Amino acid sequence: MRRSRMTRQRTPKPGHAEGIPPPGVKFYLDEDLRPAIAVGLRKRGIDTVSAHEVGNIGLGDTEQLAFAAGQRRCLVSKNARDFGRVGHAAVDQGHPHAGIVLCPPRIGGGNAGVIIGALITIAGRYPAGLGEYDVLYL
Repeated sequence: MRRSRMTRQRTPKPGHAEGIPPPGVKFYLDEDLRPAIAVGLRKRGIDTVSAHEVGNIGLGDTEQLAFAAGQRRCLVSKNARDFGRVGHAAVDQGHPHAGIVLCPPRIGGGNAGVIIGALITIAGRYPAGLGEYDVLYL
C-alpha cells in the first residue's frame, strides 16, 4: 500500500499571484546623480533607471517626482533642499509618490560606490518599496 504525502499549500500574499514575488523597491535617479549608479544597482538586481537614461534631463523637480510616482519608483536625488519642499507639497496636495531618498551634500559626485551601497541597504530594508510620502536621508 502506498502512502500519499500531503503537501502544504502555500497561501499567496494578498494582491500577489501564486509564485510571483511581491515587487521590490524600484529607484529613479534624478539628473544630479550619475547614470553609472543606475548601472551598478541593476548589476546587483535592483530595478533602477536614471533621468539621463529616460531623457528627463531639464525637467523641474515636481515633474521629476511625478514621473517617478507614475512608475512607482522611489526618487533619489542630491537636491535635498528642493525635494524636501516638493515632498511636503505632495503631502499637502494629496499627490502620493513612491518615496524620496535624499543624499546629503557631503556625498560628492565621485562617490558612486557610497550611494550604491546605501541604496542597496535601503532596498534590503524596504523589500516591498517605501511607503507613499516617505522621505529618507542617506
